[in-house]
Amino acid sequence: MKRLYLSALAALILTEDLSAQQSTDSVKVTELKEVFIRAWQKRDISAMPEVQNGFLYTGKKTELINIAATNANISIKTGRQLFAKVPGAFIYDMDGSGNQINISTRGLDPHRSWEYNIRQNGVIINSDMYGYPASHYSAPMESYEKIEMVRGAGSLQYGAQFGGMINFVTKKPDTAKTFSFESVNTAGSFGLLSSYNSISGTIKKFSYSAYYYRRHSDGFRKNSESNAEAQFVELQYHFNESFSVRAELGRTKYLYQIPGPLNDSMFHADPKGSTRKRNFFSPDIFVPSVTIDWKLSPRTQLIIQTSAVFGKRSSVQFDAFATVRDNVDPLSGNYKNRQVDIDGFNSRTIDARASHNYQIGVVKSRLTGGLTYMNNDLHRRQLGKGTTGTDFDLSLVEPGFGRDIHFRTSNVSFFAENAFDIGTKLTVSPGIRFEKGISRMSGEIRYYPANELPAEIKHEFVLAGISVNYKLDKENGLYGGISQAYRPVLFKDIVPASVYEKIDENLEDALGYNAEVGLRGKIAGRLQYDVSYFRLVYKNRMGALVLTDNAGQPYTYKTNVGDSRTNGMELFLQYKFPITNKLYAGIFSSTSYMDAVFTDGQLSTGTENKSIRGNKVESVPHWISRNGVDIVYQGFSCTILYSYTGKSFSDALNTVDPPTTGAKGITPGYGVWDFNASVPVNGFINVRAGVGNIFDLKYFTKRPVMYPGPGIWTSDGRNFYVTVGLKI
Repeated sequence: MKRLYLSALAALILTEDLSAQQSTDSVKVTELKEVFIRAWQKRDISAMPEVQNGFLYTGKKTELINIAATNANISIKTGRQLFAKVPGAFIYDMDGSGNQINISTRGLDPHRSWEYNIRQNGVIINSDMYGYPASHYSAPMESYEKIEMVRGAGSLQYGAQFGGMINFVTKKPDTAKTFSFESVNTAGSFGLLSSYNSISGTIKKFSYSAYYYRRHSDGFRKNSESNAEAQFVELQYHFNESFSVRAELGRTKYLYQIPGPLNDSMFHADPKGSTRKRNFFSPDIFVPSVTIDWKLSPRTQLIIQTSAVFGKRSSVQFDAFATVRDNVDPLSGNYKNRQVDIDGFNSRTIDARASHNYQIGVVKSRLTGGLTYMNNDLHRRQLGKGTTGTDFDLSLVEPGFGRDIHFRTSNVSFFAENAFDIGTKLTVSPGIRFEKGISRMSGEIRYYPANELPAEIKHEFVLAGISVNYKLDKENGLYGGISQAYRPVLFKDIVPASVYEKIDENLEDALGYNAEVGLRGKIAGRLQYDVSYFRLVYKNRMGALVLTDNAGQPYTYKTNVGDSRTNGMELFLQYKFPITNKLYAGIFSSTSYMDAVFTDGQLSTGTENKSIRGNKVESVPHWISRNGVDIVYQGFSCTILYSYTGKSFSDALNTVDPPTTGAKGITPGYGVWDFNASVPVNGFINVRAGVGNIFDLKYFTKRPVMYPGPGIWTSDGRNFYVTVGLKI
């Protein structure tokens, strides 16, 4: 807790105990008694404002995470700690600690957060929204000030995804100094060393910020070394109070040694074990942008952003099940040749958004709208014959790739949403979104006839939704809404894996809706809460069937195979209270229950098709619950967190007993304990420290069916870290 010393004027208003009054001929002098104010630290999580940056959030389930007020291991982006107070956040450990956050909510797929529209400072950073919407851009969490989340009912404003939007907001330039410096350095278990260094300042109307970041980790498992770097620069000029221009350039790169999948017996024998030492993965991504922020009037704001995502996602692997050994051939004395895959991203976006406050009679209204144009070119080169070496080497021993194809998309979209204030308590916000575009595939797949590939996929949608907000009082209110959503057919869905696989030429984009209703607010100034019910309907899911051709030969047919429905409850409770004048405590629970089932569909079992109607959706546990205690004593704060995730199936066929490969089967439930603390040493230095997975639980979060390989991927065991931050 900090003692806040009030100014003389404020003290005159608030202080009743006046003493030692003296007077002179013309001046009356009063000695004031010191006033102390007790208060909790900054709010760590809250709802988003009703309107911000051209987006309308009223009536929607939103979260705003204040990173500075959150006790979490930011050096390795421990997702269960960062999103501890977001109910239903499912975190998937995949690319080694610290590289990327893989998150989903409401039973969606967490792979590289690709069910969310991911942004940085409002700029889209998904690699290709229509070809491969994974987020490969991986900035250090030390660079961010807050995280904004909007659930799926806000999808009208963001486009092609069911999850909603996550916006990572970088730290802003120091407005009080012409030059300031910040350095955040961490050392931890498994050889972790990271360093984040930034500068910023303001000179009259010009402000700037920049950072450079490096991180190394040997990894929890054998052969899981990771090296990362990132750079960022922001330049902003305020022409006046109403008009500003901001230019940004961010770049992230990391190299991850992939230790390979495990099967169940390997995992139980040694969860730190490795089946590969020659596999590597490395994305190198640039995100440039220019933002114009123009307040046309006190009631009207226009934001225009031009941005791009450029870069590559490269890998070299000996790709096989965990049971297939990667050994030296005794005859040649060499390893087998590895497979080289390279995705090239070239995604360009122009995004214009406007908001306007107006009034018709007694009805106050806020109108938001936007126009977005995207032009993307995903260049996928796969099945290259790589070297027999052991390092990260993308060179080919034979020219060309087995698959060398482009997926080009041109798409334009428009959205509009209007919040009508009906009286002083009720707000109704109808909205609409229109999308029109086309994706075209071209190139060569050596093993497949070119004329049998789907040449183009059209995206034409009119989506609608409505949100409602009702204020019970100043602190509490009801919210709810329903919004249609869609997800386009992805590049991977239309690329046949072999000559024995055919693609449905009439594939349809996934379509469905999000519906939610909730109650949130604060009671007696201490109990913060948000409880909601949701339903997510996801139609036209992709899958594979076994069919027979005219000659009686079986083949695999990739097509839309079924629909799913997820019902659930999301609960957040946080109660903060004083113990003494200097000691405060808080308890919280962030819990969700989800029931995700297939309502229709069938899938191939290898030799026949089997109905999946009534089966559980893969990787969706019934329960996700994070509960903890926050302690604050003067400047010191700490959090004890228990994170529980229930068991789930790894495939839509709901396989229970895993095969010898470990590629299918139950993902067992798990509960993990963490402890994190922070303390300011003085006005310049801050220290963070913590212990993750205190009881060294052996667990895994998901059995993937694609990258980084089918099987078990162990999560980190017990780990320690110390972070020292300096700001001058």
